[in-house]
Amino acid sequence: MEFSPSRIIKLADAQMAIPTRDGKLYAELFSHGTLNVEIYAPKGIDLQQPHTRDELYIVVAGRGWFFVEGERMQFGPGDALFAAAGEVHRFEDFTEDLLVWVVFYGPEGGERA
Repeated sequence: MEFSPSRIIKLADAQMAIPTRDGKLYAELFSHGTLNVEIYAPKGIDLQQPHTRDELYIVVAGRGWFFVEGERMQFGPGDALFAAAGEVHRFEDFTEDLLVWVVFYGPEGGERA
């Protein structure tokens, strides 16, 4: 899906962007400066690796556990989850309808003090 410099991203449009033609379960939908917005819907096991920038997830649908740097916390729709650049993190024991907005921002290496 081509993304435009629009100021609004409709959830219905985002859902249609995944899976991508090459089978990816995430799609980038918006970019502005260091800000990137994606939609992500892992299936079964979340295999993501630490990222190079700070990351915020906003849960649209689904429930489960968010693992980050050895801490495990339960989440549900409407929750916001944070993983700093380089932190080991993943979704665990999540429902099959899990859908999250993903917001990457800031410089490579994150904004750690």
